[in-house]
Formats: sequence, C-alpha cells, structure tokens
Amino acid sequence: MPTVAPARARTDLRNVAIVAHVDHGKTTLVDAMLRQSGAVAGRTEVDRVLDSGDLEREKGITILAKNTAVTRSTPAGAVTINVVDTPGHADFGGEVERGLSMVDGVLLLVDASEGPLPQTRFVLRKALAAHLPVVLVVNKVDRPDARIEAVVAATHDLLLDLAADLEGLEAGTAEAVLDLPVLYASARAGRASLTRPRDGELPDAADLTPLFDVILTHVPPPAGDAQAPLQAHVTNLDASTFLGRIALCRVRAGRLHKGQTVAWCRQDGSIRPVRITELLRTEGLERVPAAGARAGDLIAIAGIAEITIGDTLADLDDPRPLPRITVDEPVIAMTIGINTSPLAGRGGGRKLTARLVRNRLDAELVGNVSIRVSPTESPDTWEVQGRGELALAVLVETMRREGFELTVGKPQVVTRTVDGARHEPFEHLTVVVPEEHVGAVTQLLAARKGRVEQLGTTSGDGWVRLEFTVPSRGLIGFRTEFLTVTRGTGVAHHVFDGYRPWVGELRTRRSGSLVADRSGVVTGYALAQLADRGTFFVEPGAAVYAGMVVGENPRAEDLDLNVCRERKLTNVRSSAGEELERLARPRTLGLEEALEFCASDECVEVAPEVVRVRKVILDATQRGRQRARDRMARS
Repeated sequence: MPTVAPARARTDLRNVAIVAHVDHGKTTLVDAMLRQSGAVAGRTEVDRVLDSGDLEREKGITILAKNTAVTRSTPAGAVTINVVDTPGHADFGGEVERGLSMVDGVLLLVDASEGPLPQTRFVLRKALAAHLPVVLVVNKVDRPDARIEAVVAATHDLLLDLAADLEGLEAGTAEAVLDLPVLYASARAGRASLTRPRDGELPDAADLTPLFDVILTHVPPPAGDAQAPLQAHVTNLDASTFLGRIALCRVRAGRLHKGQTVAWCRQDGSIRPVRITELLRTEGLERVPAAGARAGDLIAIAGIAEITIGDTLADLDDPRPLPRITVDEPVIAMTIGINTSPLAGRGGGRKLTARLVRNRLDAELVGNVSIRVSPTESPDTWEVQGRGELALAVLVETMRREGFELTVGKPQVVTRTVDGARHEPFEHLTVVVPEEHVGAVTQLLAARKGRVEQLGTTSGDGWVRLEFTVPSRGLIGFRTEFLTVTRGTGVAHHVFDGYRPWVGELRTRRSGSLVADRSGVVTGYALAQLADRGTFFVEPGAAVYAGMVVGENPRAEDLDLNVCRERKLTNVRSSAGEELERLARPRTLGLEEALEFCASDECVEVAPEVVRVRKVILDATQRGRQRARDRMARS
C-alpha cells in the first residue's frame, strides 16, 4: 500500500487577528501596516479605513470584524499576511469569535498607560481557548504617562491567570504562554521595535519591519491538506449590488475554483449541490477576482443566495461538515416592535409595519450570530437578546437610519434557573477616576449591589483604578449617573463575569418622570410656569401626546403636567406682558441616553427624526390602577 506524504504547511501565507481593549489602537495599527506595505498607494487619506461604517466612525469603535491583506517580500519569496481587525468591546464578542476562527495567531495590543482592561481579558481568553499563539504589542509607548514595564508585567500576570483557569489546555501551557515575543509600538507613528524604549519615547525602529518579521516567524503558516476533500467554513457575510450575498470563508482543506460545483452543508443538516459563480480574494482594501483557492486561504464566494454563517462548503463526492461556530449566550434583552404612539408615521419613517420589522430582524439573524429573536404575546413585538446594551442599541440605531419607526422596551437581563434558584448575570467593572470622586463612585455602585474587588492607584497623578463585581441590572442606566458624579472625567469598562444568585430588587434610578397629560403643542408660557418642576426634554412648538415623558423630575415620583397651556389674552395691556419667556435649554436625549433613562414602566419611541421616551400605558388612570396592582402583588 503506497504511503501518503504528509501535508506541507504553506510558506506564502499568514493569517493573523488583532485583538485589544476598546481604543487601544487596533485599527490605527492596521492603517500603518497598509501604508507601509503599499496596499493603499494612491489613496489621499488613510485613517481608520477598516472602520467604514457610519456608526463605527461616529462612536470611534470597531463593531464588525473585517479583514485586509498585505504583502511582504522575503528571501524565500512574497508572503501574504491576512489581517483580521476585531472589535474590542465585549458586546460584539460574536465578531471576535468569528474573527479568531479565521486565523492562526493573534497580535494582542495593550495600551502602554492603561494596561490590560476588562475587554483585554475577554479577547485574550478567547484567543487562548482557541489555542492560538500570541504576540504582545505594547502600543502608545510614546504617551507621556506610559508605564511600559508595569504594563508588560500586568499582561504576563493576566496570561498566567487565564491559562491556569481555562479548561482543555495542555499541561505546561500556563508557563508556555509567557514565552511570547513582546514588541513596543506607536501605531500612530507607524513604528515598532523589539527593544523596550524609555517611558514616553518612540521605539528606536523607523517603521513596522520588526512587527512584520515577528508575524512571519512566530505566527505559524496555515495548516490543511490541499489534496484532501474540500472543506471551506463560512465565517462572515457581505453583500454586493451586482453579486448579491457574499460568503467569507476560510478554506480548511482541499481546493476551490470558480465555476466548481460543491456540496453546501446547511444548519438543518441537509446537503445541497451548488455552483460557485464568483470567487474573490482580498488585496489591500479591495476584493479582486481569483481563479482558485486552497487550504489556508481566506476567500469570498458568490452564487449561494441563502448561505449563512457556520455553513460548510465541502467536496461533492465526500461532504464533511465542519463544527458550527458557537458564541457566548446573550445576557441582555429588550423588546422591539412597531411604533404604536399617537405620532406614529410622523417621525420621518417609511417602514412602519410589523412585517417589515420582522423581516429586518430575520435578516439580522443571518449575519449576527450573537443575537436571538423570539416572539412575545403581542404579534407586532419581539424580544431581542444580545451580549449587551451597546450591541442592541447599535441594532436599533441601524434600523432607525434605515427608515424604521420602532417602540423599544427598557433593557432587561436574561435570567437562568440553577438548582431551582433564580440566577442573574454579573459584570466585572473597572473604573478609573480622580481620587476626589472615589467615595461618590463607591456609593453609587453600592446602591446597585456592587462589591469592591480591588482598589489601587494607577499612577502618581491622582487617578485611581477600582474594580467591582456588580449585577448586570445595576449597570443599566449607570453611565449617565457615573459621568455626572465624576463630572465627565471617569472612564468605565465592564465584561461579563458569569451567573450568580439573584440579589433582589434594585433601584437604579432615583428620579421620576414629567409626563404630558394631554396631546397638543408645547408652549413657552407653560414651560416657564413649570420650570421649577425639573429638567425638560421638549421645547416650545414640539408636538406631544398624553403619556409622553417630557422631562425629568428630581424627586422619585412621576408628575403629570400640562405643557400645552396657553396664556389667556385680555384687553388689558401690562407693561411686562410683552416680555419674552426666558427658558432653559432643553436636554436632548439620544438613543442610548433614552434607553438608560427609561424606567420599568416606560419605553422609547424611535424614528429617523426623533427619539422620545413614553409610558407603556399612555392613559394616566390606567397607569394608576396598574401601579396599585403591582403594589398588591409585591405585598
């Protein structure tokens, strides 16, 4: 019987992902890699080119995992480096897990001043669980407050901690993870070095050549036998006006070429023959036609209208489906339905029906593996579960910009029953605040059932880092109060920390709502007369309806107000009667602020032109009866 030669690893390709905490410089580093490899020659501007979405640029964060490709010349020939830029926020963990399924190694970026933070732990845990080699890149070493040695030591401690905790890792892995290269970089300056600079100084290298060299030597070539039966895993989806749905795939084994008929292994277990009408590969920022691909390549294919993430394209004569991509379970839920307010259809929306909303949520399920959609008792409302408030707010904001008008409920946590007891999700929260605000922040989190885990000074400039364990419920609406008590100076990050027993009732909002008691148009005269009642969200001339929240009451109770009251005219002229009313500027609520402000009996009306908070039950009498029933149920 003839012997079969073992599959040879490719020497012309590397697949690597960049993972980091939010704002530690992933996308900026990709920009520098593209510039120095010549992949963006001719472009007049190269600034966060992979953060191409409007929301990504507005929020300054990466939401979707994307890949690009750069080419490096070596004595052995040209090597293509596929670079996957992943989100740093734990709410988009599904994108991180998808990105890691495409690569053979990771670059871990850590800020030279902030050091490893909650999302650093999250993305690094995923990389170690996938058995991927890690290259540590200490970025922003030229920051005036850089503390490079302490950050490297803290990252080593984190690596050891995670490697010791993760199940399924081989013996000795905890020590082996420390045997990793460390680079010192300034992504903004486009420089990286293996030699540690002094704090606050640029690396001694002139460019990113040391980084490219480490990638080529430390990240292994992709494994996979090009002569084996075809296996290509669908890891992401895109769309084109001309090609329709595009599937992004990692070829695990075998070969693939344009026009080939392959076996499509679907989620329901069925297998269908399909033809590859178009095959594309990435060069820099562009997708270009390719004749074929082989084991290790990241490619895009067209021609399969209903293909979805996790599907496998296999050999037609020997189909072998790959395991489907799995992600962490969602912990936050909110209801999304059609706009049911009296002003529905007047907010600039074109998509108002339940059928359109349902179809849009179904379409989101195709490309977003992190969310779940389930029906509710109402036929025009659905419960959407996700990894966090931000991920769900991004979905709602995207739908709003697409022309939908929606009613969105207050975010709630997804609970579980463990051994007959109710359990809820908890978060590990890290805050960095000036010393004078430590007491206020600790008091704020104590009211939300937060427990201090660690207290220490980050540097000698008066800033303190505190770490808490807090119920996920306690962080709903936390951001606004946190910024208020720290006067806008505090920074907070959190990551999921598992399920624990239910801690009881929380009162996360200390204020009440000012509620319109009738429909009409807001008048300046009414607002002037009610100025002492609280802060208003509306201005003269705005349309309101009964049950709409028009302001915030500093006291913990709701007040029904007539904000449409007009001045009564008489035939007696007063010397002061013609003076203009001087009103405070109204507080404008964006979508995220409105969701944070929402009380348990309120929801958010979302339309392309407006965002309003309203009571779920608009009639004041019915609301009073419901409150009475709730009090009786609790007693």
